Amino acid sequence: MKAGASAGPQPGAYRALVLATVGFALCFSVWGLVAPLAPQFQKLYALSSTQISVVIATPVILGSLFRIPMGLLTDRFGGRVIFPVLMLVLIVPVFFIGVLGGSFGGLLFWGFFLGLAGSSFAVGVPFVNRWFPPQRQGLALGIYGVGNIGTAIAAYSAPAIAAFYGWQWAFWVFILPLVVMAVIFWVVGRDAPASGPRASATAGISLFRQEAMPWVLSLFYFLTFGGFVALGLYLPKLLVDLFGFTQTGAGLRAAGFVVLATLARPAGGWLADRIGGSRMLTVVFVLLPVMAVILSFEPGIVLFTVAALSGAVLFGLGNGSVFKLVAQYYPGKTGAVTGVVGAAGGLGGFFPPLVLGVVRDATGSYTVGFILLALFAVGCLLVNALFVRRHPSGSNAAMEGRVK
Repeated sequence: MKAGASAGPQPGAYRALVLATVGFALCFSVWGLVAPLAPQFQKLYALSSTQISVVIATPVILGSLFRIPMGLLTDRFGGRVIFPVLMLVLIVPVFFIGVLGGSFGGLLFWGFFLGLAGSSFAVGVPFVNRWFPPQRQGLALGIYGVGNIGTAIAAYSAPAIAAFYGWQWAFWVFILPLVVMAVIFWVVGRDAPASGPRASATAGISLFRQEAMPWVLSLFYFLTFGGFVALGLYLPKLLVDLFGFTQTGAGLRAAGFVVLATLARPAGGWLADRIGGSRMLTVVFVLLPVMAVILSFEPGIVLFTVAALSGAVLFGLGNGSVFKLVAQYYPGKTGAVTGVVGAAGGLGGFFPPLVLGVVRDATGSYTVGFILLALFAVGCLLVNALFVRRHPSGSNAAMEGRVK
């Protein structure tokens, strides 16, 4: 970074942050549209719990895997080009799922391509990261992560729109915002001034052959973001199944979960800026198993709510902390690393709904699924203690010394 850049963000940084956060929120709204309507789809097409879990999880697949090329493309061409193109492409599945998605197969096919919206995360991280100095990247990326609020927008709006105008309009209403935001981003957005040559795709990918740390960060994001996505998407169905809420009521409560997790994300980045991402993740990985065990007992609504909302805060803190570490360890190759780490997080949101659906069909409860979540968190705690704490980056080592 150029001399003096560490004193503060570059001119135009906050405009870039706002644009990226709004664009990300819009894309995540589109990405989260299927899940709030899942109970309605299950009744309309007589789907089993396993089948509707597949429908819920399908958009996550492409949104996860496509983060890898999207991160590389952003490193190469910049977010100012990639973000508007992505938003315009999304219009196709948003339109056709309402026209041709009226069946189990149609929901799977168009829901898969709707998943492109989830890849937007890997565009915004390198776009935002380059505008800010290292000591502010955790907070900046945490604020960008507030775009997760899009999932809450979908959870709140989709059932209400579907109730009044039909489920197709829950998708079609996003066409105009996608067009408008793509134009605004292209006209107003700018990439950060280059401080050196752009990283090549080969250089970014080579990190995953040469080093273990990118895979460790991917593991952590698989849990923290995957858990956020999985519970955020599956919570409406859980509330309907366990407590008999209406579709709209369940969607509203799920939106609260997403909002809390989203607000916790910048707090996680801010705290990681000050005490270190590894220290913050230790707290998260210690408390998450407690939350998961409580949920495994399928308690009454009060205890269930406390555990679920506590989990939302922990997932949000963890998300912010992981990407503080990504920016800290790989400042020149953030897009490439973000692509793979983000893909891992997205896949972390794909598998739990499937597991919960299969477990529910096989046992009549969700207990085993939440026990597996607790065990996975314990595993991440051990990896953090035995590997990350022993392999700090240069800036992280200095920070650890300050807080001792």
